[in-house]
Amino acid sequence: MKYVDFVEQSYKPKTTDLVCDFYVEPLGISLKEAAGGVAAESSVGTWTELTTIKPYVEKLAARVFSIEGNNIRIAYPIELFEQGNMPNILSSVAGNVFGLRALKNLKLTDIQLPKKLVHSFKGPKYGITGIRKLLNAHYRPLVGTIIKPKLGLKTVDHAKVAYDAWVGGCDVVKDDENLSSQSFNPFEARVVATLEKRDRAEEETGEKKVYMVNITSETEEMLKRAQFVVDHGGRYLMIDILTCGFSALQTLREHDFGLVIHAHRAGHAAFTKNPLHGISMKVIAKIARIIGVDQLHVGTVVGKMSETREEVNENCDALKTGLYDVKEVLPVASGGLYPTLVPALMDFFGKDFVIQAGGGIHGHTDGTVAGAKAMRQAVDASLQEVSLEEYAKSHKELQVALNLWK
Repeated sequence: MKYVDFVEQSYKPKTTDLVCDFYVEPLGISLKEAAGGVAAESSVGTWTELTTIKPYVEKLAARVFSIEGNNIRIAYPIELFEQGNMPNILSSVAGNVFGLRALKNLKLTDIQLPKKLVHSFKGPKYGITGIRKLLNAHYRPLVGTIIKPKLGLKTVDHAKVAYDAWVGGCDVVKDDENLSSQSFNPFEARVVATLEKRDRAEEETGEKKVYMVNITSETEEMLKRAQFVVDHGGRYLMIDILTCGFSALQTLREHDFGLVIHAHRAGHAAFTKNPLHGISMKVIAKIARIIGVDQLHVGTVVGKMSETREEVNENCDALKTGLYDVKEVLPVASGGLYPTLVPALMDFFGKDFVIQAGGGIHGHTDGTVAGAKAMRQAVDASLQEVSLEEYAKSHKELQVALNLWK
């Protein structure tokens, strides 16, 4: 079979097929041959004709069934994949094809797994509905913060910053992506001290509070850390899903510690940022949802991250829509956020998301408590459809924030 033999535009995908969308730019060959090359190299073919191909093997060939401009769609027979094995699936459709010399650029822009493959994974334990029930916060965005500075604080100071954020009005406090168990803030001591502050904040505010401790590490160590969180009354954990890998994420989910899984996407831009080459964030979001995260960073539209409005919207759709009976995942907006941006955020995301601000809370000139109050006040004003400027007249923390961050 030659590359062009993998192009069959009259083919109608079966409900059992896995379907991938790619953007393709060929280098020295025709678009049709390039499209066939992607299908061949990610299924049963290679660069030359083979004497080892049998008739039954040909039935497993991926098929390019659509070519529109540089956008192609490929259907893969489900038999090509092992159920419950995401590394196998991605090594096939998003593996060696990216290194083909005959391709100038290749981007995996979407993926659709058939029902049987989707159901071979656990999916989210909580999702949006479960998280809202856990926090008893049903009708508003959740307000969260990241401890800043992200590295360097000793355990006692880390816990104090968390406490200040909670009593100021944050629902969520989380570690940043590169805090693990450094000597100045070891994991076990941090969990104990911070959860003690959480309990105190709950008593004082009458609200449920959660701490997302970063358990990112070698897989066996992550499992030990997750159990430590359970043993000390934690409700959440956080994992850097791309640097740990989808296999580690799946192992964590399969153990089912009963904790909400917050997924940080550290490193995603290495795959997603180039619009012509790599893997889209939408694909990463779908895969993470299928494996079983409960919430995931998706970009902000506003703030310091580079994704466009369309891209963030696609990321949110990947977490919330059309995946059989898999629970919806809670989107997290994070990156350069502060109270002034809340109306725009809520206009875009609605109410089902987490507003997660680091510097936009801890950078408040009156401190973390005031910064958290200002963010919560911005949410309250937007829910009441009152302008921030008007609401700030009777809420001094918000007024300071508006003066600080225009």
